[in-house]
Amino acid sequence: MNDAATSARTHHDAHGAHHAHGADAGHGGGLASMAASATLHCLTGCAIGEILGLMIGTAVGLAAGATIALSVALAFFFGYALSSLPLLRGGLSLRAALALVLAADTVSILTMEVVDNLVMAVIPGAMDAGLVNAVFWVGMSISLVAAFAAAYPVNRWLLSRGKGHALTHAHHGASGAVTGWRRFIPDLPAPALAAAIAAFMLGGLVVAVADGLA
Repeated sequence: MNDAATSARTHHDAHGAHHAHGADAGHGGGLASMAASATLHCLTGCAIGEILGLMIGTAVGLAAGATIALSVALAFFFGYALSSLPLLRGGLSLRAALALVLAADTVSILTMEVVDNLVMAVIPGAMDAGLVNAVFWVGMSISLVAAFAAAYPVNRWLLSRGKGHALTHAHHGASGAVTGWRRFIPDLPAPALAAAIAAFMLGGLVVAVADGLA
């Protein structure tokens, strides 16, 4: 009787361990997808902010340091803004959404900005190339890839500990059907953001090359 009970218990424990391992593997896949999505949202905001900052700085004749500072500030602004959209669409107030994204995205955006600017500084002529120079767009593409590579593990680590975008994920679509003015808030999935970044960077490069040939 004891041998039978022991055998049954051993079988049950082995089945439980196998089930737990499968759950962990599934959670890992979900974690990777969430981390990639969070990183792409931040990356899109950073790209928009940096390029817009450069355009404004060049147009008004700001010094290089002031232009970089403006670009970084706008990168944070647009990074926070893109992460706030699904929270606002999900029913949170603007104040609550901003409080969450400040806690969730600051480390990710800061990591991106440090890496992005370091890479741009290392590439000869990239910082001073200007928007109609292919060197700028090639350098920016390389720096954004490096920024994504640096921020992804940071976001994954934060998510695995219930921090970062884990703070905001539960609020995405929390209110069910989207009604009222919230219907006009765009829903921006990660694949669409990735495609938008790639198209924007490629378009800038094509324009710069065409201008150089002309």
